[in-house]
Amino acid sequence: MTATRGEAPGEAWTIRRVLAWAVDDLKKRGFSSARLDAELLLCHVLRIDRIKLLVDAERPLDKAELARYRELFLRRRSGEPIAYLLGVREFYGRPFRVDRRVLVPRPDTETLVEVALARTRHLDLAARVLDLCTGSGCVAISLARERPTTCVLGLDLSPDAATVARENVVRLGATNCAIGVSDLFSALEGRSAVFDLITANPPYIPEAEIDTLMVDVRGFEPRLALSGGADGLVILRRIAEEAPRHLAPGGVLAVEVMAGQAPDVSALFAAQGFSAIEIQKDLGGHERIVSGVWGQSPARPGGAPIEETVWAGKP
Repeated sequence: MTATRGEAPGEAWTIRRVLAWAVDDLKKRGFSSARLDAELLLCHVLRIDRIKLLVDAERPLDKAELARYRELFLRRRSGEPIAYLLGVREFYGRPFRVDRRVLVPRPDTETLVEVALARTRHLDLAARVLDLCTGSGCVAISLARERPTTCVLGLDLSPDAATVARENVVRLGATNCAIGVSDLFSALEGRSAVFDLITANPPYIPEAEIDTLMVDVRGFEPRLALSGGADGLVILRRIAEEAPRHLAPGGVLAVEVMAGQAPDVSALFAAQGFSAIEIQKDLGGHERIVSGVWGQSPARPGGAPIEETVWAGKP
């Protein structure tokens, strides 16, 4: 940060001046959320809320604060998601810890939580829930907190993502939620665990389209959480095919999909025998969630209840 034309070199870098400089710079580079980004970063550095930015607009920053703000600002200018810089992203009314090990939770994914809750209102209080591709744990933990008498298990292929999710379980007091590492259902094979609800926000972007995404997505978020294979349906296809072995009769499967994929995923559900298949739109009006009911009882070995088979082992 250097003095601009018409400003004295020794002029203090106040909150007002820092924000004016940062917003102007981001706008020139095409950032649509320039002011919000600049303010959130400064609030993070100063540990104050946005109201205080207005109240204390003439407060000068010290050298350490300026250095920290400049570091974060330059990272944002390079495209790094604001959520990674702040280390937190709000989802379903709760602050989730996030970093480059996990996908940034999106508002559209809150629709998955809403659909899951709406379609399982009839279940008893001790319902069993499985969240695949759990990432930061935002869906699993939201369901656990909204339904505190349920037992929720979140699984992710990435050990790093599972670590972040476990931290969020502790941070947010989701004592009825466990997190494990698994390639979809693989950790459950050979166990008698069945679920009343299975949710998933899996990788669904076609591989060839990833390099066309915004830089803050393609350059920073984990590719493992983005790529759905050649047609974007590789993981969704597996989930639809394998879920019936792990659903109780009348259990619900609900998945998030890319805009335009809902008809194909609905067909996958129907081919596997799901009924009452529904498609819900997200906040932007895109078909985002596909859900269905498993009405048949597939052959399953007998055994201990889910609490003993899954929670005790903490896969």
